[in-house]
Amino acid sequence: MRRKTRAHRPLAFVGLAYAVRTGTFDRVPSEDGPNPMTTQPPPIHLSIVQPAGYVHALGLLDPVRYFRYQFLRLGASVTCSKNRLRSDALNIVFGAHLGFEPALLRRHSCLFVNLEQLGEGGATLPPAYLDLLGRSAVVDYDAANVPAYACDVDDVPRVPLLYAPYLDRSAPLPLEERPIDLLFVGSLNERRLGWIRRIEAQGRTVTVLDAPLYGEERDRVIRNAKAVLNVHFYESGRFEQVRVSHALSLGTPVISERSPATRPHGAFEDSVLWIQDADELEQFFRDDFCTPAYFDAMRAGLARFRAADPISAYADLLAFATGFEQVDRRRRETGPWRPSLVNLGSGKDYRAGWLNVDVLPAAQPDLVLDLARPLELPLRADSPVGGQVILEEGSLELIDANNVLEHVPDLPALMGNCLRLLKLGGQMRIEVPFEGAQTAWQDPTHVRAMNERSWLYYTEWFWYLGWYTHRFEMVASTWLDSNLAPCERTHAAFMRVTLCKVETSVQERMAARSFQPALRLPDDEVLPHERATGADASAPAASVALETLAVR
Repeated sequence: MRRKTRAHRPLAFVGLAYAVRTGTFDRVPSEDGPNPMTTQPPPIHLSIVQPAGYVHALGLLDPVRYFRYQFLRLGASVTCSKNRLRSDALNIVFGAHLGFEPALLRRHSCLFVNLEQLGEGGATLPPAYLDLLGRSAVVDYDAANVPAYACDVDDVPRVPLLYAPYLDRSAPLPLEERPIDLLFVGSLNERRLGWIRRIEAQGRTVTVLDAPLYGEERDRVIRNAKAVLNVHFYESGRFEQVRVSHALSLGTPVISERSPATRPHGAFEDSVLWIQDADELEQFFRDDFCTPAYFDAMRAGLARFRAADPISAYADLLAFATGFEQVDRRRRETGPWRPSLVNLGSGKDYRAGWLNVDVLPAAQPDLVLDLARPLELPLRADSPVGGQVILEEGSLELIDANNVLEHVPDLPALMGNCLRLLKLGGQMRIEVPFEGAQTAWQDPTHVRAMNERSWLYYTEWFWYLGWYTHRFEMVASTWLDSNLAPCERTHAAFMRVTLCKVETSVQERMAARSFQPALRLPDDEVLPHERATGADASAPAASVALETLAVR
C-alpha cells in the first residue's frame, strides 16, 4: 500500500462561509466534532429518483442509507423514499441525472447529491442535469466534479462516504475461508474487461455478477469474497468511493486501480491495496495474491478503515442544509397545491410532479382517494407530499389511468368524476388490457375486460350515465403488443386510448332529454310581487270553485 498526502481544505469552512453569508448561525460544527447549532435542523427527507422499472437506480440505496445513518447520529429526523418529495422537509435528492422535474422546486426545498463523475473524461450526462446542478444547492463527494457545474469549488459542500458500522455488526468469515477469490461488482466496459482478462491470464478466477444485484442480496456475495476488484470505468480515473467504502465496511478487502488522476480520500490511502504501474498487475496476482502476507496486510487495512469517521463533515453539511432550507423557504410557493395533472395509481407508477392518487395506502400515494365513490367538490385534503391539496371541478388538464380501469368496481362513477374534474379540452389518457389477449385476465383483481366498444357509453351513449352538458370524445386509439409497441389488432395485448372532455351539442342534449327520466326543469322562482294575495288566495274561494265544478 502507498500513502499519498495532500493538502485538504476542511469542509467546516464551507459551512462557516454559508453561515456568515446568510447570518443563520452563531456557530457551526468544526472538524473536531459537531457543535450545537442555534437553529433546529428541519426534517430531512432522502429521495431516490428511479424511473419505472430501472433496476440500477437501486445502487443509490447504499449512499442513501449512509447519509441517513450520519444524520441520525446528529439527532436529525430522517425519512426516505423513491421519487416522492415532502413539502414539510428539506429533500436531499439522489440520482437526479435520471430525470428530475425542475417545476418541483417551486414547492419543495431540494439539495442535490451528485455521485456522478463529471468533467473531461467522465460520464456523458444530459445538459438538463448540469443546468439543474448549476441553479441548485448541491453536495458532492469529489471536488474534481464541481467545476462542471459551479464556478467556485468552495460553494459546494463535500462529504466522504467512509466506514459504515451498521454493515459490520456480525463476525465475517475469515478471508482465507471465503469461496470467491476475486469479485467484480459493477458495469463492464473494455477498460474493465481488459483488467479482468489480464488477471485471469495469471491463473486467477474473477467472479462477475451476471445480473443486477443490490442490497443485502449483493452484500452476501461480497462477504464471501477474498477481495473486491475496483477498476475505473471512465478515463477521468475518479475514485469509486461509494462502491469501495461499502465493500470495506462489509469486511472485504478492495484491490483498486490507481491512475495519475485518482485522488482518493485519505481514509482509503492505507486501507485499499493500490495497483498503479502497468507491470504491477501481473506480478501481484501471480506472486502475492492470497498469500499469508496478503491476508495479514488486508486485515490491517480493514482495521485502519474502521477508524475513519466523517461525522464532522456531516455535521457541517447538516448546518449548511439547515441554513439553505431557511433561506429557500422564503422563496417557495405558499398556499394550497392545485394540481393540473393527476395520475390514477401510485407504487411503481408514481409520477413526480403529478398528484398521484390510489385507494391503497401501501402504494404511498400523494393522496388516498377512491374516485369511484361519490366525490364532493371542491375537495380539500392534506397530502404528505404536497401539503394541503385542492381539487376543483374543471381544473385538470390531464388524467392518466395506466392499467387501472380493469380493477375499478364502479367504472361509470369513476369516469363521471374524472369528467367533472377535467377542464374543457382536458384529456384522459387510458391504457388497459385488451379483451382478446391473455393480459385481460392475468391479474386476479381484474373485474372486466375491455375492447374497442368499451368507450361508447362515455362518448356516444353518455345520457345512459346521467351526463348532459359534457361527454368524452375519442381523440386517439392504438393497439399495443406485450412490449407496449404499436401493433395490429390481431397481435394486441393492450389498448391505449385518449379521451377529451367536450361540450354536448344541442342535438345531443335533446337526445338526453328524450331518454333520461329526469325532466331537467329549471327551478322557477316566484318573485314576491307574483305571489297570490287577498281574495285570490283564500281557501273558501277555492272551495266554491270546486263545488261549482262538481255540480256541473
